[in-house]
Amino acid sequence: MKRRLKIGTRESQLAIWQASLVQTFLKENGFDSELIFIKSEGDKDLITPLYEIGVQGIFTKTLDAALLNNRIDLAVHSMKDVPTKLATGISQAAVLKRASYKDILVFKGDKNYIESELNNIQHPISNDQFSSLTVATSSIRRKAQWLNRYPNDKIENLRGNVNTRLKKLKENNWNGAIFAAAGLERINLRPENSIDLNWMLPAPAQGAITISCRENDNFCLSACSHLNDKATQICTKIERDFLRTLLGGCSTPISALAVLENDKIIFKGNVCSVEGKEKFDITKEVAIENADDLGTNSAEELLENKEAKKIIYEIRNAK
Repeated sequence: MKRRLKIGTRESQLAIWQASLVQTFLKENGFDSELIFIKSEGDKDLITPLYEIGVQGIFTKTLDAALLNNRIDLAVHSMKDVPTKLATGISQAAVLKRASYKDILVFKGDKNYIESELNNIQHPISNDQFSSLTVATSSIRRKAQWLNRYPNDKIENLRGNVNTRLKKLKENNWNGAIFAAAGLERINLRPENSIDLNWMLPAPAQGAITISCRENDNFCLSACSHLNDKATQICTKIERDFLRTLLGGCSTPISALAVLENDKIIFKGNVCSVEGKEKFDITKEVAIENADDLGTNSAEELLENKEAKKIIYEIRNAK
């Protein structure tokens, strides 16, 4: 009898879309499957900011448990939610081709006013000459980068799946909220009143979907190998190596982006103080054949900066 693979997924619209995409790709390659719906801890608590929960893998650990007790065969995740160190007994089976890695601002009110405010980069010396915006996000990374650029603005906490967050934005007196472009675009929910935040570095692996399975499940590893996108796998590994070397988790003000262009990897990374007052950047460009340790080496170089090292140790000790 042919094996029918069980694909575990969270119950949000986006998670189901991602799992259904994997199911479609498996079918195209001759593998039968079904979706198994599992509620994660991150979906149950929609009030506490993610950085206060302080648990790496809050959206993945329930699916990890389901994998390890053989309830499911595959788990599908937004890769940015996956801890850099996988649970014992679990392996990365594939990384799908990346969608947009960008963050966007979904705004309310007059676009010209919002763009005018965003174009006025606010420096601490001259804060008083700018009116402030109120922007919502639960991401400490987005909060830190936003306040580094716009220190006069106010950040509100915003939790929930993308549908819930869009609803909360509509109901509250905020100027806007920050979302991952891929999350909204995949389920056709990106509003017209949105702006790409081209200056904001994304979370490591943002925009990528990953599939996990048991490390000894050769059937699943073989089935998923057909779905793997090598370029995305290389770039997301570099970004996650950078994060892991700095000992950051999913809820840290650490950002990274690796892009493959003309057989070269262009890497950008940064770390911000939690309230955004300080930011340290690093940029590297290397040939793809020399990129294996790019993320690790970039993080180690950043740690040579005493001020950056101080911020990173403060982040570590706060966890």
